[in-house]
Amino acid sequence: MKMEQKSYIVIFITTRNAEEAEKISEMLVKSRLAACVNTAAEVSSHFWWKDKLEYSKECLLIVKTREKLFQDVVKAVKKIHSYSIPEIIAMPIINANQEYLEWLDSEVI
Repeated sequence: MKMEQKSYIVIFITTRNAEEAEKISEMLVKSRLAACVNTAAEVSSHFWWKDKLEYSKECLLIVKTREKLFQDVVKAVKKIHSYSIPEIIAMPIINANQEYLEWLDSEVI
C-alpha cells in the first residue's frame, strides 16, 4: 500500500486593512482550511493597477496549510475579500520541524 505524500504550503494574502485581515484569518482557521494565520499589521505595497502606479498600506496574512487545500482557500477568501483581484499566492514548505507539520495535519481538514 502506497502512503500519501503530504505537501505543505505557506500562502500570502494581502488585505485592505486589519479588520479584513482578522475576518479572513478567523474564517480560514475556523473552517479548518488553515492551521495558523499570522498577520503582519502594516506592509507598504507598490504596484501597478489599471495603468497607474499605486502605493498602499495593507496587512499581510501568512497562512500555513496543506497544498491540497489551496483551491479551497482561494474560493473561501474570494467570497469575503474586498479586492476584485486579491493576492493569494502560495510557496512550498520545503523543510520544517516534523512536530510542527504533525500539529498542522491535526488542525486542518
